[in-house]
Amino acid sequence: VVQIDSCRMGGLNEVLAVLLIAAKFGLPVWPHAGGVGLCEYVQHLSMIDYVAVSGTKDGRVIEYVDHLHEHFIEPCVIRDAAYMPPQAPGFSIEMKAQSIEDYLHRA
Repeated sequence: VVQIDSCRMGGLNEVLAVLLIAAKFGLPVWPHAGGVGLCEYVQHLSMIDYVAVSGTKDGRVIEYVDHLHEHFIEPCVIRDAAYMPPQAPGFSIEMKAQSIEDYLHRA
């Protein structure tokens, strides 16, 4: 199993390289999704893996943290233990203006 941490990697291109290498060696990829907005982001990485790289959902798992989704305009949706494809374009990580204002650090 390869567990990528998308926030510690060098962006989507580096994630794609890991997906391709994992596919070459027959290893499933399980994206880490434990922080604010990570579930909203990594759902796309797993969908890219399924649609364009591995072609399978067998042995695939994505973490799901059931809090903090209320801060996002298009939060991820889970149905029947699976992430549903987002309905809006983009990475689904656009935050609500009120959440940004509420948690803004003013030095």
